[in-house]
Amino acid sequence: MKNFQTIGKSIRRKEGIPKVTGQAVYADDIRLQNCLYGKTVRSTVPHGIIKGIRLKDGIPWNEFTVVLPSDIPGQNAVTLIDTEQPFLAAREIQHVAEPIALIAHPDKHLAEKALRYVEVEVEELPAVFTMEEALQRNYPIFKTISVQNGDPSEKWGVSDVIVEETYRTGAQEHLYIEPQAVIATAVPGEHVTVMGSMQCPYYVQKALVPLFDMPPDKVRVVQTETGGGFGGKEEYPNMIAGHAALLSWKAGGRPVKMIYSRHEDMWATTKRHPSTTTIKAGFKRDGTLVALDIDLTLDGGAYPTLSPVVLSRATLHSWGPYKCDCTRVRSRVVMTNSVPHGAFRGFGAPQSIYALEMHMNRAARELGIDPAEIRRRNFLHQGDRMPTGQIIKEEIDLEMIMDRALELADYHRKRSEFEPFNKQGDTKRKGISLAVFFHGSGFTGSGEVRLASELSMLLTTEGGVEVFSANVEYGQGTNTVLAQIAAETCRIPPEIVKIHQPDTAAVPDSGPTVASRTTMIVGKLVERAALELRKRLMEPQDFSTAAKQYLALHGELKVTVRYEPSSDIRWDDDKYRGEAYSGYSWSCDVAEVEVDLVEYMARVKNVVSVVECGRVINPVLAAGQIEGGIAQAVGFALYENVVLEQGAMKNTQFTNYIIPTTADTPDIRVEFVEFPYANPGPYQAKGIGEMPIDGPAPAIGSAVAHALGGRFINELPLLPERIMGVAAELL
Repeated sequence: MKNFQTIGKSIRRKEGIPKVTGQAVYADDIRLQNCLYGKTVRSTVPHGIIKGIRLKDGIPWNEFTVVLPSDIPGQNAVTLIDTEQPFLAAREIQHVAEPIALIAHPDKHLAEKALRYVEVEVEELPAVFTMEEALQRNYPIFKTISVQNGDPSEKWGVSDVIVEETYRTGAQEHLYIEPQAVIATAVPGEHVTVMGSMQCPYYVQKALVPLFDMPPDKVRVVQTETGGGFGGKEEYPNMIAGHAALLSWKAGGRPVKMIYSRHEDMWATTKRHPSTTTIKAGFKRDGTLVALDIDLTLDGGAYPTLSPVVLSRATLHSWGPYKCDCTRVRSRVVMTNSVPHGAFRGFGAPQSIYALEMHMNRAARELGIDPAEIRRRNFLHQGDRMPTGQIIKEEIDLEMIMDRALELADYHRKRSEFEPFNKQGDTKRKGISLAVFFHGSGFTGSGEVRLASELSMLLTTEGGVEVFSANVEYGQGTNTVLAQIAAETCRIPPEIVKIHQPDTAAVPDSGPTVASRTTMIVGKLVERAALELRKRLMEPQDFSTAAKQYLALHGELKVTVRYEPSSDIRWDDDKYRGEAYSGYSWSCDVAEVEVDLVEYMARVKNVVSVVECGRVINPVLAAGQIEGGIAQAVGFALYENVVLEQGAMKNTQFTNYIIPTTADTPDIRVEFVEFPYANPGPYQAKGIGEMPIDGPAPAIGSAVAHALGGRFINELPLLPERIMGVAAELL
């Protein structure tokens, strides 16, 4: 392995000291003179027609700024993939908590109180809250996708065993530490400036430009320190930024701060898409997969938001890391009158991977084959073709990944010991199982080409460089990893690499901080920009000295690079054929559980995760991503039950929305392996952020089934009442 200076080293986080010492400035830390505090008037019915809005007596409304749909200076539509969702419902309400009006006052407590004095007269209409009813009643379908190679119906007759099951997953709340938060200053006819907690500054700018009918150079968006996102601050900040800016505009340019309470954040913002997946699979007696037929439905909620692309990734991960020459996937995302669902870590893949990996484990039991062995007989290898027609060009060794995970977990010994232990009739039962999966890095298909991301790099007077990128740090280590790539390429200490705060007035659009793309796609831009600076400096041995000399003689030196797609990557968006992703990361998770048959509670005792994500830039940060994703997936699998009331989250407190605490988080062992091949990322690095949430849920669900003597539960989360429903007769 090459002797790197910073790549592969666990250097200290760039933002670590400011965060732990309290110096980091979040949106709510910013204090502005003459600031107003904004609040959102929201619907309390899921579907209806607005007949009128009345401001009731008891509040000094002459002191308030009030914004109605008629006050919007431009287009009343949140521009994202489409423009179907309004900033304020002007006539028809489509979901509970939909914004109807905005109010602001210098006293935030009075602003909160005033919400109860806004009366909205509504004519209620019938509403639909389930995917099944939406399809029956011909509700709109936001997107459909079909991927097929061969006709599975022709293979059922030659299959020795056919396994057909339906799997369901519920919504999941992001529960980032910092709620949605923005500050806006909008001066009519002059400019709009928004600062806030977000993942995608240029998404927010794109949404505000038509809202105010202003040119992009008059709309500035600045990311403040962001306390977590997990996808929940990908598209939703468009909405809250628009609301704060509208209030400021109406108030003549006074700054407006909007900080959601935890209740409002959980009640009104997007969640992970609920899913229903039916899989029919045909196998030979020896476990060979003959045919695979998958039918996948996602609940999009009341507006499309990012549902079409969530469906895309769910579809493209639904067949797993297995070779099958006869595969058909039909998928759709439907409208319901629920709060819109949106981006969440994994972006649809956790739902479809859960179904497929549970199905493989169920098939293994029906065939009398160990779950690891049925995978071994069907793994993809170099030269194999995926259902989209993409050929696996790189060398992959899924057998090695799985065998290493099994070894670290002591899988075979535990599996053989747990089965006789469980037959003794004790109130505790033990289980162990696995999941093997992949995750595509970057935007799907031609998405990166359409983004055409740009990044700039500037020489600094310290002899270092400054990176100008729109990609944000929100806990995952972006600033540190990009600094390491720049430092390695320039051969300088990472301490003299600066990362400019994301600000649409100062940094080019390097694309959103989503889709496991930052290290692979944006990191490659950092590497290319650094190489260009080195070239301009005539490939110096001492970069810092050469940089200082250049600045003294010539003045500023700044370079800009743009994303360049690989010539052998082709994708047809209409036919869903070609290379869906330019790079894949691969992993195997093994989960060990204990089920208490008195409480009907499942607890995860250990998780082993072996990960292949190309070159690991920063091992500690990478391991932290895996460990955090596993903890979040434990919640998805066992605890996080979003209770919906008329399509909106009802359990909007930490006391009744249960997430894993440190006491519930299992022992986690992470090991990285690396396949020797070139890929489009910097120093052969690939994406890692989303993958760790993909595999634990099916591994846990199948381990619970192992503990319960093969009784599978096909719905998440595995609540005690669901476990009791299949396990009550075991005692």
